[in-house]
Amino acid sequence: MDVTIPQQFNAAAYFVDRNLEEGRGHRTAILCGDESLTYAQVAEQVNRAGNVLLDLGVEIENRVLLLLLDSPDFVATFFGAMKIGAVPIPLNTNLTPADYGSILDDSRARVLVVSAEVLPQVQPILDGRRYLKHVVVAGKSETHPSLDSLMASASSGLEAAPTSKDDTAFWLYTSGTTGLSRAAVHLHHDMVVCTELYARPILRLTPEDRTYSVAKLFFAYGLGNALYFPFADGASTVLFPGRPTPEAIAAVVRQSRPTVFFGVPTAYAGLLHAAENGLDVDMSSVRVAVSAGEPLPAAIYRRWLERFGVEILDGIGSTEILHIFLSNREGDVRPGSSGRLVEGYEARIVDDDGQPVPAGEIGNLWIKGDSICAAYWNRHEMTKRTIQGEWIRTGDKYHLDRDGYYWYDGRSDDMLKVGGIWVSPAEVEGAILEHPAVLECAVVGAADSEGLIKPKAFVVLKDDMPGDGLAAEIQSFVKGRIAPYKYPRWIEFLPELPKTATGKIQRYKLRAEE
Repeated sequence: MDVTIPQQFNAAAYFVDRNLEEGRGHRTAILCGDESLTYAQVAEQVNRAGNVLLDLGVEIENRVLLLLLDSPDFVATFFGAMKIGAVPIPLNTNLTPADYGSILDDSRARVLVVSAEVLPQVQPILDGRRYLKHVVVAGKSETHPSLDSLMASASSGLEAAPTSKDDTAFWLYTSGTTGLSRAAVHLHHDMVVCTELYARPILRLTPEDRTYSVAKLFFAYGLGNALYFPFADGASTVLFPGRPTPEAIAAVVRQSRPTVFFGVPTAYAGLLHAAENGLDVDMSSVRVAVSAGEPLPAAIYRRWLERFGVEILDGIGSTEILHIFLSNREGDVRPGSSGRLVEGYEARIVDDDGQPVPAGEIGNLWIKGDSICAAYWNRHEMTKRTIQGEWIRTGDKYHLDRDGYYWYDGRSDDMLKVGGIWVSPAEVEGAILEHPAVLECAVVGAADSEGLIKPKAFVVLKDDMPGDGLAAEIQSFVKGRIAPYKYPRWIEFLPELPKTATGKIQRYKLRAEE
């Protein structure tokens, strides 16, 4: 299935301006709390944001960092930057100041647009940055220019830059095996490919739909769910800037009545647990639910279907491929599987030498498709190892059954997905090892009571016996040094770690104990 896109193409014009050209300017584009914006209002905000960036000296191909909560400001600056040919880079709002400093230097971004609520997390590392020229705050700030005031004085008219479909449109940072972030470089045509191959045929989105995504816009998954998928067909998106607790998610669903609900397995498990304990979770408006980010346990699927009568279409995507390429379909769900191949993509399951393995045998999943990123920024060797011509090594272990359904069997490396977010064991181990009582440690993935993977730490102490409360103390210690969602949910104290003759920790033996 080929997706035809003209050579001169600007994704912002396609996803925003086209709705006005096709008569949908009056339709609701964004619902965010008590705020509601039509497509005509969004288009004006996009133009004003683009002109703000031009006035700040941003030129074509310059990078613009977006450290923004899910909000109309995110939409305006993301598409505004793209419309002038610049490169927006959405950032995870849960990182540490050190993480943001590394990304500022790596990206060489000239402008940072940051929500006032998140500014304290990045403020400590802003001074003295070599490339950063401007910091603009969405919300109230006494120290930096306000996005609202700059947009109010900017022109509401803006011509789209004559970019090509193969120009860089945006970057998305994703964690590597060392915990260091790397940026996947995506092109102007990539979002259209994901829309045509996945959103339209599998979700069957129409202008009457209303989407709500638990995954935030800075994720590749959330960016499609809550922005370019609904915008492709004039549907409405529900944005929620707050933390997605079960109580908050349930309240948003009750208020906004979405028809398409996007979650991650931890969100589904949390909602089920809360509903079973009396929380009012009303999914009667939802016609289809989607899960990705990490494998959805079959037990959660069955409990959800029994309680709410709504199928969950589990699938797998990646930051590098941008969105879902394996998916279950409505009326054709195999609980526990990632479903079948999305038409327009190709898949191989191969051994370590790149040779196909027979059906039913576990191998490495490779994917071919036109939404694959062009490269990792400034990571030439990693790009060569990961992208093999038209194919990308996903890093996932899978097997294919005789009916064409794909089943996840783990990661090829030691990376973990926790709540849909990559977590590097090495990064967690590094934080644990800073604790004065710790001699050695190793972190692996362990399943919780819902079958979801969380970090578990095996720790060797400098002294023989752990004191009362030491595990909780180490957990708190880790939360203060790296992003809190990465902390180990369990800590087991061992007299020694299993190792090879050369001193390498044998993590597979620790995983086998789970």
